[in-house]
Amino acid sequence: MSKTVTKEISIGDVGARGSEASDKADSSLMALNVGPSHPTTHGVLRLIMELNGDVIEKCEPVIGYLHRGDEKIAENMTYNQFVPYTDRLDYLAPLANNVAYALTVEKLAGVEVPERCEAIRVLICELARISSHLLGMGVFGMDAGAWTPFMYTFTEREKLYTLFEELTGARFTTSFTRIGGVARDIPEGWLDRVKTFCENLPKATDEVEKLLTRNRIFLDRTEGIGAISKEDALAYGLTGPNLRASGVDLDLRKDKPYSGYEKYEFDVPIGTQGDCYDRYLVRIEEVRQSLRIIDQVISDFPSGLWYAEDAKKIFAPPKEKIMTSMEELIQNFMIVTEGPQVPPGEIYFEAENPKGALGFYLVSKGGGVPYRLKIRAPSFCNLSILEKFAPGHMLSDITVILGSLDFVMGECDR
Repeated sequence: MSKTVTKEISIGDVGARGSEASDKADSSLMALNVGPSHPTTHGVLRLIMELNGDVIEKCEPVIGYLHRGDEKIAENMTYNQFVPYTDRLDYLAPLANNVAYALTVEKLAGVEVPERCEAIRVLICELARISSHLLGMGVFGMDAGAWTPFMYTFTEREKLYTLFEELTGARFTTSFTRIGGVARDIPEGWLDRVKTFCENLPKATDEVEKLLTRNRIFLDRTEGIGAISKEDALAYGLTGPNLRASGVDLDLRKDKPYSGYEKYEFDVPIGTQGDCYDRYLVRIEEVRQSLRIIDQVISDFPSGLWYAEDAKKIFAPPKEKIMTSMEELIQNFMIVTEGPQVPPGEIYFEAENPKGALGFYLVSKGGGVPYRLKIRAPSFCNLSILEKFAPGHMLSDITVILGSLDFVMGECDR
């Protein structure tokens, strides 16, 4: 590696010799643009890199190629109309995005949903976590040169998408949650099919572990690569598996429980080295812990309503009531045309999404449309540390590092 030597010069020297000194300093470095549509970047990401041979001297992530202005769009939509836009944040876990957004609005509106609704939300959030981690681990294996694990993880993920379609009517962009409840109750026999899936999934995760966890090539590619210290992880605002892999015991489901998470027993996996290998281990263990939570939810699944019945100006009544009662018909008309009526105020809420803490800062002036909405995207914060710890690694390591961070550009750019 080249060694940088700094020399003190006077201000007068800068104009005369500044450009010449800069040329000499950079003569041994090669500029390289990776992206914005390179297959190793996990989305529309551009990396401006400077290389000294095969060693990375500088790595600057450039984002914004997938920017859609979600936060500004929210100001012109009713609260329920914005739900489909949350699908497009982390599009690998749309069910969890929906829940985090709905909880934010409900907390501002003072709405409490019944136990059955909470159980459905916990269930779909953990299924979304499993789906996201399955893809993340499979693609990470491919980034390290192993194709077979992806076949196992993607096969299981397809089974999950079939379950999502049975529940929501869509495989990818689900838009299932509503302010004050969910779009519909679970279909008959669906819980049994979820339980069957959860009973069979450990076989696939065990196969992935056999192929990767003690694989010499995988270990050489990941151990000690992309290590993030506990201090740096906290300073750069990392959350989720990337933060826990660096040894920070922080999980919002445990530390700030919501939707009844305090009722379920599960462990929070913590890493020690904060490298690519630890981030893989944390995610594969989180899949097992999500299965534990799902098993507890199904075994004690509450009865009752799947929406807040007393939230008259928030949640639209069921279709059969709309067709038979004038009061419910008027209520539905007002909610559809003007949106759920939320009182003035402001609130910030964040949920433990697969990628980390997804937060919504909401400002309301009353009525059915947000005045301001700010999204705290975990992928954006997780990617921001790349410029800090990528230098010093080989160019071939950047693929593995990006895979281990497991970010989604739809969430980064918003």
